Amino acid sequence: MSGEGMIAEQRMMHGEAGGLRLKQLMRRGTEFLGTEYAILGGAMSWVSERNLVAAISNAGGFGVIACGAMNPEQLGGEIAGTKQRTDQPFGVNLITMHPQLSELIDVCARHEVSHVVLAGGLPPGGAIDRIKTFGAKLIAFAPALALAKKMMRSGADALVIEGMEAGGHIGPVSTSVLAQEILPHVAADIPVFVAGGIGRGEAIAAYLEMGAVGVQLGTRFVCATESIAHANFKKAFIRASARDAIPSVQIDPRLPVIPVRALKNREMIAFAAKQVEVAQRLDSGEIEMLEAQLQIEHYWAGALRRAVIDGDVEGGSVMAGQSVGMVKREEPVAQIIAELVDEASAALGSRG
Repeated sequence: MSGEGMIAEQRMMHGEAGGLRLKQLMRRGTEFLGTEYAILGGAMSWVSERNLVAAISNAGGFGVIACGAMNPEQLGGEIAGTKQRTDQPFGVNLITMHPQLSELIDVCARHEVSHVVLAGGLPPGGAIDRIKTFGAKLIAFAPALALAKKMMRSGADALVIEGMEAGGHIGPVSTSVLAQEILPHVAADIPVFVAGGIGRGEAIAAYLEMGAVGVQLGTRFVCATESIAHANFKKAFIRASARDAIPSVQIDPRLPVIPVRALKNREMIAFAAKQVEVAQRLDSGEIEMLEAQLQIEHYWAGALRRAVIDGDVEGGSVMAGQSVGMVKREEPVAQIIAELVDEASAALGSRG
């Protein structure tokens, strides 16, 4: 056999061994989700709807509907539309500060949603119990070890730890630091999925070896063929580098604004003016703090829609994680997942 032939055979053997190892490391995650791969689609408003969610689930991953900008009726329609496109498991992401959170939980119960993801902070009293009562598995975000332990005590069935490299709303700590802070202490007791800045399979392999049972990716799926994002939105992703995805700046410390990571454009600058406007209304007593925060969230939802749906990538918000630099083309979800799995398998196989 030639030298090239031997190398090719060794790579095939490493790939097969790596594939088996990947299945072993993901087993808790795949059993929890009911999927072939423990890869969740990050919930992205206006992007993570029936078409993309179903495509991710059909490709062996776990799609998640983003209902941050939806009312109960819209969520019900989206769940039904997703079920028409896939018979595989998928979940629903609920934002804890949504003014209709209770009604949204009722919708999930009526449609027998198998997994609910709670994001955006600690949920109001009774929310977790209501979700668990109708039989759904609860996945909660945990941006710190103390919060991870609190969510476990509160009844969460799995956790997502997401670092600041992610797109959209972000915390102050990187994914790699959160993984080191949280995984050694809780991974044996509860399934943990890692998110934020993951764009290749080698990173997936590394976090699995640290104790995670799976990962969550959002940015990587935006340019999927099945994604309804506007062509301009996808082009902005394909052209961007990691350094183009920057966090928003908080103008007034009295207004607790959660930073948002998006591609730098005119809208990122305009957000500063919006903060000033809301802070002035807060100071004058015209609105309370909760209303001020909701106005900021509604602002982002509208800005994101302008970019995703209308294609206004200068006057809208192009939310993207730092892994955007690894998005090179528009391609089917199945191809994206296959590539991630192949990369992760090869990385694990090379360990020997």
